[in-house]
Amino acid sequence: MKQIKWIFVVFAVLAAASIMGIGVAIGEESILGVIGSILVLIVVMGFGFKTKAKYRENGEL
Repeated sequence: MKQIKWIFVVFAVLAAASIMGIGVAIGEESILGVIGSILVLIVVMGFGFKTKAKYRENGEL
């Protein structure tokens, strides 16, 4: 069994939290909250994919 890459767990939790933030913002009828949560999600997913590519280049994944 391979070792857990904890950085990816952190990215997954942050992405899930931002998706939950979108739901909360919709419930609160906050357009700024929805936009902010979507932006956070895009940034977190971008960093996650960038990190995954870096790990693949180095043969660590």
